[in-house]
Amino acid sequence: MATANTAATPTIVVFDLGGVLFDWNPDYLYRKLIADEAERKWFLANICNGEWNLQQDGGRPLSEATATLSEHHPGHAQLIHAFYARWTEMLNGTLAEGMAIFEALETAGVPLYALTNWSAETFPYARKTHPFQSVLQRFKDVLVSGEEKLIKPDARIYQRMLERIRKHYPGAQAEHLVFIDDVQRNAEAARALGWRAIHHTSPESTAAQLRAWGLPA
Repeated sequence: MATANTAATPTIVVFDLGGVLFDWNPDYLYRKLIADEAERKWFLANICNGEWNLQQDGGRPLSEATATLSEHHPGHAQLIHAFYARWTEMLNGTLAEGMAIFEALETAGVPLYALTNWSAETFPYARKTHPFQSVLQRFKDVLVSGEEKLIKPDARIYQRMLERIRKHYPGAQAEHLVFIDDVQRNAEAARALGWRAIHHTSPESTAAQLRAWGLPA
């Protein structure tokens, strides 16, 4: 698909995975382990929180992360260990409305890529497990932060994604790319580099923005 400013180069859509296409939420596991909602929210905000998990997405070994955090919070060691020991229980399939956007673009022949903050140690599970495997196989390429040891919103990971896209589309430029991510700072980082970016707050708003750019959704 081409637009006025892309000439013969297709408009290319790059998806984040968790929160856009895949339903990942630590709460799915910890509801089973911490019955009290306030206590559970405190634990996930202060112990096994997003910033801690992001370090593993950047390449830190899971064993090291678990051991170090357990040393700092020995009273919560069992719950900390469960985070990665039972990590697959945080995944709850695909998100139907996000997948509907993906499939509309795919049907129209729009090239699709994925750029995800995800641990290199846990991502192989998605590569071999239904329904994630079947979705991942439909992307032209999937860039995983833990494998690159770079994480969004670091500008270098977006540049690396563009370099990999250029293997298929040598003329691709930042302005040819549309990026969809449920984390605002990740979308803003892409936008700062010249990508068109959507902070995915709802499938409806994402679809509306894609249509405004002339893409099917």
